Amino acid sequence: MQPIQLFELASKQAEWLSVRQSVVAGNIANANTPGFKAKDVTPFQSVLETTGIRMAATQPGHFTETEMASRVIETKPTEEIGVQESGNTVGLAEELMKEGQVKREFELNAGLVKAFHRMMLMTVRR
Repeated sequence: MQPIQLFELASKQAEWLSVRQSVVAGNIANANTPGFKAKDVTPFQSVLETTGIRMAATQPGHFTETEMASRVIETKPTEEIGVQESGNTVGLAEELMKEGQVKREFELNAGLVKAFHRMMLMTVRR
């Protein structure tokens, strides 16, 4: 029997969300710091494309992934915010939207794991 990959994948996404939350919080904390450049992490899609998690493949033609590589990158200033006179590129409204997105994605991740765990427990109890 192959190990269940959902838990490992959910763990990788939770790790990525934790890093992104930390980066966004750092952006918000430095919103008034002169010369501070806003940062973000590479999208989770790129992590999926380069992760060490192997999804179960029933056919030889199924896609496979490689090493995980999430990294912090400097974001480009938006037209709405641009570069402020102090050289700062943080837009609070944009960062708060990212924070809400991280929260929603984490709740979805946790809910899926919880539901899958309950489903597994139901099969074991029989």
